Amino acid sequence: METLALKLRPKKIDDVIGQKHLIGKNKILSNLVKNKRLFSMIFYGKPGIGKTTIALALVNELGFRYRMINAVTHSKKDIDIVIEEAKMYDGIVLLVDEIHRLNKDKQDILLPHLESGLITLIGMTTANPYHKINPAIRSRCQIFELHELGYDDIKEAIEKIERKKILKNLKIDDDAKDSIINSSSGDLRHAYNLIEMAYYSSSDQHITLDELENMGCKPIFFHDANEDGYYDVISALQKSIRGSDVDASLHYLARLIEAGDLDIICRRLNVIAYEDIGLANPNAGLYVDAAINSVERLGLPEARIILANIVILLALSPKSNSAYLSIDSAISDIKIGNTSNVPNNIKTTSKDYLYPHDYPNHFVKQQYMPDNLIGKRYYKPQNNKYENNLKAVLEKLEKLKDQQ
Repeated sequence: METLALKLRPKKIDDVIGQKHLIGKNKILSNLVKNKRLFSMIFYGKPGIGKTTIALALVNELGFRYRMINAVTHSKKDIDIVIEEAKMYDGIVLLVDEIHRLNKDKQDILLPHLESGLITLIGMTTANPYHKINPAIRSRCQIFELHELGYDDIKEAIEKIERKKILKNLKIDDDAKDSIINSSSGDLRHAYNLIEMAYYSSSDQHITLDELENMGCKPIFFHDANEDGYYDVISALQKSIRGSDVDASLHYLARLIEAGDLDIICRRLNVIAYEDIGLANPNAGLYVDAAINSVERLGLPEARIILANIVILLALSPKSNSAYLSIDSAISDIKIGNTSNVPNNIKTTSKDYLYPHDYPNHFVKQQYMPDNLIGKRYYKPQNNKYENNLKAVLEKLEKLKDQQ
């Protein structure tokens, strides 16, 4: 049975919902149709925002011969068949879903025919093609990012269903409509599926808020661990804590909690404690460790309370990335070969090593740095309460050197 989403799939590019940066008067995709031209391209973005719909609308409206495959499920033999068909008809448009999963063997078959123009490729992917797609394929394609659909886009689509009477006797309460729009999180396909499920599960084709709640309707989030959207939320959590925005931090924490992913939350909070809070609040790492222990013992739903405590603490804590910067600076020197021999006085066989504990203040002036790095400063204290104390220690040690 054809789903509502398939029934509503536009046949013309200008009927596509959203993507106003690409579709409309004097926009690039509409102009391609107007000029009856098509080039190899890749559409990327979150699920349910129109990648496949746009690809199909382009080839259908232009009347071009096309074939569609999935990079995972279709074999090299399937691609060979498409190539032979392209030779018969002097060209074909190949639509490839999940193109970021196209393996090297399949790419090698396609590349010369992309180069010759025998095959025009339209790829669809949820992954960032600049990271996930082979440069040889990428360089032969124009890349277009599709944007998440907004509230008004989803509302427009729902009103079209009502206006065209695609579902007989359909009635949707306004508060139910708002719930569907908000629950879809920009995924139009999800909104269509939700309406269809509610329509056929009701006794009178009347969709109410109560009915949606009985169906367990709640917002969906893009949390595919192998794709970009998942990492966007994790990144947003860290950046919000780093930026001391406690409310945004709690928002992204809530999204990760709803996804049930305690492991990634705990790992990222551990990183934040040392990368972003660092020496401005050295106890942050201890607090995070204690919180993680409690989270692992309790699990959800109680773990949300512990995580809220630690995220608020981290977001409102003073920040310092001095340790992070200092070790990266030291590693950078190693990578460029800015090293030399360990000074003789601190080698394992040295007879000239001066044991600091034998001297006043447990300090004695001697060389530790390799010859070519004498005077190099990796650690640069930042202005916060704890690091001001560390700065005072450094200054005291410099004075002791001068006195010896």
